[in-house]
Amino acid sequence: MNIGFDAKRFFHNRTGLGNYSRDLIRILAHYFPNNKYVLYNPKPKKIDSIVIDGTTIVEKLPFKKIEKKLSSLWRIYNVVFQIKEDNINIYHGLSGEIPIGLHKTSTKTVVTIHDLIFIRYPEMYSFFDRKIHLKKFQYAANNSDLIIAISEQTKRDIVDFLKINPDKIRVVYQGCAPIFKEEIGTKLLDSVVEKYNLPSKFLLNVGTIEKRKNVLLAIKAIKDIDIKLVIIGKKTNYYNEITTYIQDTTIEDKIIFLENVSLNELAAIYRLATIFIYPSIFEGFGIPIIEALYSKTPVITSTGSCFSEAGGKDSMYVDCNDTEALKSGIEAILFDEAKQETMKRNGFEFVQKFNDDVIARELMKVYDEVLS
Repeated sequence: MNIGFDAKRFFHNRTGLGNYSRDLIRILAHYFPNNKYVLYNPKPKKIDSIVIDGTTIVEKLPFKKIEKKLSSLWRIYNVVFQIKEDNINIYHGLSGEIPIGLHKTSTKTVVTIHDLIFIRYPEMYSFFDRKIHLKKFQYAANNSDLIIAISEQTKRDIVDFLKINPDKIRVVYQGCAPIFKEEIGTKLLDSVVEKYNLPSKFLLNVGTIEKRKNVLLAIKAIKDIDIKLVIIGKKTNYYNEITTYIQDTTIEDKIIFLENVSLNELAAIYRLATIFIYPSIFEGFGIPIIEALYSKTPVITSTGSCFSEAGGKDSMYVDCNDTEALKSGIEAILFDEAKQETMKRNGFEFVQKFNDDVIARELMKVYDEVLS
């Protein structure tokens, strides 16, 4: 079959939705190579490392001069004519959107909705962003043939906030990049330790340094514990709040911020970490959790939301507002090597449910269902 995709994030986002898009198409092309995967990209790619074969996976850009100039409008409207011309059987919107009018054609539509955090926590978004997101997501949810939610939590939110019949929603979990599942050689591990001057034991946090990710809780929790915290992620204004606290409490030597870390280096750092700390307030899924579990690193994350879906029963869960609970959790794992080994073993066993072959089969089940 011919399957089309909204590939804006595939070609232009280095993390988050971009990773989801690239992993999904990589997995499908590997396990179902007889299909043709057509990537509709509104403008030339920004990520130079992306290579596609041009046979199984094909990139399509706006053709007309006016469409190239108004690429955002092409993605929303005019791409429908291109999709019809390409005889696309299924079009999959990978980030909560589908083109306007596509549901009136013979092409079946699937949309992935990752989260509705902008509705649940409106204070974290501007008024304009909230209105735009809601309009796009509601349109896609109403007019697609089937919806993919990336967690049971997101499915519940789609039903509650967008008033969609749950029978229209299928939960298909996310995976993560293959590098986190591979063995990491001693040479790379040693070079990463040397390059970033990492201690023999440390805690790790990965994700955008923003208020919702709540890394300040972890910083407060380790203030009186003899351990360092490595933080890897893009900085936002929230970083200023964090550095103010660090300076006021004179714990600069306990916090290590890293930037421009390659994917290979990140995988190595996950393996080297003693505990992965993810005190986020709310997520659609939480890919860093499964990256840590594949890396055989014990996880402490938050109660509620989707976290137990990603972390399994052997990760540790604490209230995202409770500094003392997180501190106790860190100490309980940090000073108990037997507990660490149990969490590593059981977490690694649990995370196999997010393997590529499992996700590929679940995705194809959705596509087969929508065509039938």
